[in-house]
Amino acid sequence: MTAVTAGLALALSAPVAASAHVSVSPNDADAGGYSNFEFKAVNELETATTTRLEITLPTDAPIVSVSYQPTPGWSTEVITETLPEPVTVGGNELTEAPARIVFEADAGAGIAPGQFQQWTVSFGPLPDVGSLTFPTVQTYDDGTIDNWTATADEVEADSALKPAPVVFVNDEPVSGGHDDSGDAATATTDDHSTEPATVTTTGGDGGLALGLSIAALVLAAIGAGLGAFAAFGRKNVRA
Repeated sequence: MTAVTAGLALALSAPVAASAHVSVSPNDADAGGYSNFEFKAVNELETATTTRLEITLPTDAPIVSVSYQPTPGWSTEVITETLPEPVTVGGNELTEAPARIVFEADAGAGIAPGQFQQWTVSFGPLPDVGSLTFPTVQTYDDGTIDNWTATADEVEADSALKPAPVVFVNDEPVSGGHDDSGDAATATTDDHSTEPATVTTTGGDGGLALGLSIAALVLAAIGAGLGAFAAFGRKNVRA
């Protein structure tokens, strides 16, 4: 019985390696359209509150229109800046475009330990590119800063780096990649139709959690078998 209990305890304690990320959902969309996206941030610290999230928008393939849904307890600012070089969009030459979105918690608000927060934004028209990367800086009230700014290649070379949220446009979404929304969502296009979001799981952490869970279940089964065998042996000895 002890072996069974230990195996089951291991199975229950192994799961859910943290998939805590700053992420975007859905992580794919069509070029030329307008879509709604949810950015999600998870508080990874046990003793501090997330009070600010700053998302950098692409400037080489700018998003002309950026709007947001008000979020209770948070102020939102879309910051327009001069582009490094003029870019032609829809036959018009742009010299400036939305460059950053800043979400800041009101006094007494924020993302407490064990909590997450989501913000809804609308982008369009989406540039005709392979993918759009959104480097993001997460700030805590104790001064801690998490830089979710690394590309997939950088994370592959150094697993200590934190991946930036990515929306795939012409490229295929990366299964098990570095974007993990954890929630189902829909992308609303400019013709008011909806399509299901593509949700991917965290490659490293998710795979580890699944492997540990499977291993724990196998150990539990072995433990149950050994316990039954031991009990049967003791019964025969008494007989």
